[in-house]
Amino acid sequence: MNAHHADRSARPAVAVWLAGTIGLDAYAAMAERLAWEVSEPGGRPPTLMLYDPAPSITIGRLGSRADIGLSNDELRSRGLEVRFVGRGGGAVLHGQGQIGISMFASLADLGLGRHDVGAYVERLEAGLEAAVRSLRCGVARDSRMHGIFGRTGLLAAIGVAVRRGVVWHGGFLNVQPPLEFHRRIKSVPVAVGVGTHTMGSVEADVQRRVRMQDARAAVVEHLVDAFEFPRSHIQSGFPMPVQSSGSAPSERSRSVG
Repeated sequence: MNAHHADRSARPAVAVWLAGTIGLDAYAAMAERLAWEVSEPGGRPPTLMLYDPAPSITIGRLGSRADIGLSNDELRSRGLEVRFVGRGGGAVLHGQGQIGISMFASLADLGLGRHDVGAYVERLEAGLEAAVRSLRCGVARDSRMHGIFGRTGLLAAIGVAVRRGVVWHGGFLNVQPPLEFHRRIKSVPVAVGVGTHTMGSVEADVQRRVRMQDARAAVVEHLVDAFEFPRSHIQSGFPMPVQSSGSAPSERSRSVG
């Protein structure tokens, strides 16, 4: 066995959770607790969670309220809460037809150096790119902005955070959402200089039906491969009760994306 395969087999397996819908507060509490638990020696193994974000708009470090082309009255009438969150990336509209993708792991458990965040983001993007391509959708990446771009716009928005050598959050893949309101959200800030500013979808790109379960299966398969996990354990549900408030101390995180 060569050194590469020996190193891979020595790493922990990834726990994959195929979860349901979760709101902003419940997700924030869960993410805080998961990030804390994977940072503890002998704690939780790398955890990949795919979930359905509840209707809302989140704004990462690169975004601002000015990127949202909806008035406060429109937001209220549609029940869309706007929240600034501790991840990289810009403003993202969440709801039906979108997959939330969150990885919680220490960089060491991913076979990376404690400060090698760039390699983590590269593997995350490579896995998502391969997943979208496996759905027969042509995609590209742009060095000026993290994310996976298609013919109709940004297909997968990337936004991660790093704390004490632990990565958390991940991204959002638009599979089959209605695009009317995505067209009014600048998920790629204009200042970045990328021509495409709004999110499209895989289904709009390929002009045919794309099943959510097929997209989820592709994301899991290609992220497990991109991070070279020796094994994966796939389960349904959430890795902990969604009502958990979490009690880990809050710390400053560095946002990426």
